[in-house]
Amino acid sequence: MLHIKCFTFNPFQENTYLVYDDSGIAALIDPGCHTSGERKELEDFILSEGLKVSQLLNTHCHIDHVLGNAWAIRQFHVDLQIHPNEVSVLKSVEVYAPTYGFFGYESTEAGRFLEEGQEIQVGEEILKTLYVPGHSPGHLVFYHESSHRCIGGDTLFRGSIGRTDLPGGNHQLLLSKIKSQLFSLPDSTVVFPGHGPETTIGFEKIHNPFVGERAVY
Repeated sequence: MLHIKCFTFNPFQENTYLVYDDSGIAALIDPGCHTSGERKELEDFILSEGLKVSQLLNTHCHIDHVLGNAWAIRQFHVDLQIHPNEVSVLKSVEVYAPTYGFFGYESTEAGRFLEEGQEIQVGEEILKTLYVPGHSPGHLVFYHESSHRCIGGDTLFRGSIGRTDLPGGNHQLLLSKIKSQLFSLPDSTVVFPGHGPETTIGFEKIHNPFVGERAVY
């Protein structure tokens, strides 16, 4: 069974996820923990549950999703895994971080690259990578097929979609990829987004004002 634990960190209220199997093997996704208190909250949970973090994944590399990357690499002795199209996005964070007040940001580099359709082993569980660019050029979604759940990053939110006015964003591409990649999943699929509450594919197909049946183009 795959377990999913959400933490909400940093001033952007970003959702950081720990996913782990029954044996305690875990993947850390989008560590937005910035302060020592946030990192302690995450580490305390890992210790209390007896987890072993074996993977570090970024859905994409905007600042709010990568603030804890350097700490996680050191703390858990793991390589960062991203899509190759996110390299420039990750690199740019060190340039603009001070403008958002993050003066202690530590830059990182990817140790491994992920491609569309790749399977990621988390203990006995499998996450499949879905390529959903538009919010950022190399955005990935991590889908657990057997439980119909996915870590969606900033692609699809409850009643909304990821913003596309940042460098590398593409509004029409995001709409198209949500429809082809995410809306092809079962309606019961639960989406755990990068911000805000979870939602389901079925709900968004009907109610989402950008890509749902009631969308106005």
